[in-house]
Amino acid sequence: MEQQKNDSGSRAFIRSVIFGTDTSSGRLFDIGLIVCIIASVFLILLDTIVEVHQEYGEVIRILEWGFTVLFTIEYILRLYSSANPLLYARSFYGIVDLLAILPSFLILLFPGAQFALMIRVFRLFRVFRVLKLLRYLSEGNLLLKAMVHSSRKVFIFFFSVSLIIMVLGSIMYVIEGPENGFSSIPKSIYWTIVTITTVGYGDIIPHTALGQGVASLTMLLGYSIIAIPTGILTAEISNEMGRQRDLRRCSNCSTSGHDAQANYCFECGAELQQEI
Repeated sequence: MEQQKNDSGSRAFIRSVIFGTDTSSGRLFDIGLIVCIIASVFLILLDTIVEVHQEYGEVIRILEWGFTVLFTIEYILRLYSSANPLLYARSFYGIVDLLAILPSFLILLFPGAQFALMIRVFRLFRVFRVLKLLRYLSEGNLLLKAMVHSSRKVFIFFFSVSLIIMVLGSIMYVIEGPENGFSSIPKSIYWTIVTITTVGYGDIIPHTALGQGVASLTMLLGYSIIAIPTGILTAEISNEMGRQRDLRRCSNCSTSGHDAQANYCFECGAELQQEI
C-alpha cells in the first residue's frame, strides 16, 4: 500500500512538471524543452551543409544522440505520468513525440549503406518537433482552432478550384494540342495550375490567339481566387477571438467579452481570473 502511494505521488509530481504550466517547475521544464527542440532542429539544418557535415559531422552526431536520449526519456515519462497512456500515445502530440525519436533508432536497426537514403528521409520527421511549440503558445492554439473550424470551407473551395482547373486544362488541350506542348490533359492541367497560382514557369506557353485568350482569363481568375482562403481563415480567426472573449466572464458581475490580456473587468473593475 505504501509503495502504491509513493508511485501515485511520483506520477502526480511528474505530471505536474511535464504537463503542467501553472507551476514554476512546469514552466522551467517547458522553457528547457523549447530550447532543446530549437537546438535539435538547428543541428538538422547544419548537418545538411556539406562543409559543416564533413568537419563537424561526428560532433553533430553525438549531440543528436544526446537530444534523442533526452526526448526518449521525456516520451517515456509522459507515458508513465499520463492518466491514459494509450490515449496520449495515439494523440497528435504523442505521435509527434514518437516521430521525434524514431529516426535515430532506425539507424540502429538499419545500419547498412543500402538504407542510408531511407534513414535520411525518416530523419526529416524530427522537424515535427517544432510543432510541439504550439502547445505552449495561446496564439498557436487560436490559429489551430481557426484552421479546424475553417477546414470544411477551405476544402469546398479547393474542390471547386480543382474542377475549374480540370475544365480549363481540358479546354487548353483541345485548343493548343500536342504540337504546342500540351501533349496530354494532365500536362494541360499542370499548365493551368502553374498559371492560376501566378507562378508562371514558362515551360509551356499557348501559341494560338484563342489559347492566349483563355490563358489571360486563367491569369485573371487566379488573381481573383488566390485571396479567398486567406479571407476564410481571417474570418475564422476573428470569430475564434470573439469566442475566446466570450469565455472570459467576470466572476463578480458575469460580464463577458474581455480581451485575453485584460486583468480587470471593464464593467465592475473586479480582478479577472487569469487563464492557464
